[in-house]
Amino acid sequence: MKNDLPSASAATMRGSFMAAIFLMATSAIGPGFITQTATFTAKLGAAFAFAILASVLIDFVVQLNIWRITALTRKRASETANAAIPGAGYLLAILVIIGGLAFNVGNIAGAGLGLNAMIGLDPKIGGAISALMAIGIFLSKRAGVLLDRMIIVLGFVMIALTLFVAVISNPPVGEALRQTILPDTIDFATITTIVGGTVGGYITYSGAHRLIDKGLTGPENLAAVTRAALTGIAVTGVMRFVLFLAILGVVAGGVTLDLSSKAANPAAQAFFTAAGQIGLRVFGIVFWAAAITSVIGAAYTSVSFLPVFKPMSDRARDIATVIFITVSLAVYIAMTTPPAAILVFVGGFNGLILPIGLTIFTYVGFARADLMGGHRYNRPLLIANAAVCALTWFMGYKSIGTIFAFVGL
Repeated sequence: MKNDLPSASAATMRGSFMAAIFLMATSAIGPGFITQTATFTAKLGAAFAFAILASVLIDFVVQLNIWRITALTRKRASETANAAIPGAGYLLAILVIIGGLAFNVGNIAGAGLGLNAMIGLDPKIGGAISALMAIGIFLSKRAGVLLDRMIIVLGFVMIALTLFVAVISNPPVGEALRQTILPDTIDFATITTIVGGTVGGYITYSGAHRLIDKGLTGPENLAAVTRAALTGIAVTGVMRFVLFLAILGVVAGGVTLDLSSKAANPAAQAFFTAAGQIGLRVFGIVFWAAAITSVIGAAYTSVSFLPVFKPMSDRARDIATVIFITVSLAVYIAMTTPPAAILVFVGGFNGLILPIGLTIFTYVGFARADLMGGHRYNRPLLIANAAVCALTWFMGYKSIGTIFAFVGL
């Protein structure tokens, strides 16, 4: 009997880490991620491969350090920020919640577009149905189990179906690999937007906060947290590159994707061109799966910042999450801005938020060992984090005008 206990515990821990990995990855691989990838592939062609490589390297540093420091402090990001710099946690929470709300409006729009491509349902109705499904998950007494299982299954479905379309579209892989290292064009706004869409705003904290909720923190879990953080970004990076290749095959074949009209949905156009009606249905499934998991991830993580203002029970957090999704749905139904433009903008907006949290966590790593139980944080990792922090400030400065231009501001 004694031999069964460690294995059961190990299985539970593996499941919890897997759920955190896929919560982060599927939060990142949302409809914004897909639309951004399609939009920038259409604009930059094979040169977008360099932006993907740059973003993945930045993402590795950001995610690794924030997850590790969060595990060592055993506190949510906003609580750590307040303890380090009084008031900073409130600022971070407000920015993340605003960014998460903006993302969630786009996620619900994406769910509507996915159901439209899948079964021809009106996007507004499809978005409403998807939002109600997400609310149903959080109202369930088995919300935690449903959340973990749904996210893992849909994560695998998205990757498998996108790989299928990438093979059919027959992209110029050699040219993509060349421009991964020697690009014809480097665009800071593009890199800022896709970094923001992968680890910006709430996304980088999603898996870290899930691990806190599971009690998987402290130095004893640091090695496992490190593996989970790296795996989450690796899954996201692979998905981004496969999706890029799927769309590049279409663009390189001479097809021009519509990026400007109100009904523009460049990713749907690419999937349809690659595989006809089957491709369009596959796109609908991928887009809807990406959207519904991101609705859940954005709502769950954004609400996890609220307790910094006032302690909340688990049930109160579930109710707040339902309200958050409902408000997101109401904004989506009322909006007139094209969904594709919103989905690209929110990635850039969250990319502008990213350096603020990075600055706080860099300071904690260098100067506040007391918040990490006396742990002296790995200096090479901190130096890399400081360098990325400076880079994200610079990229934000260079690209802020371009990012707000996506929504006509």
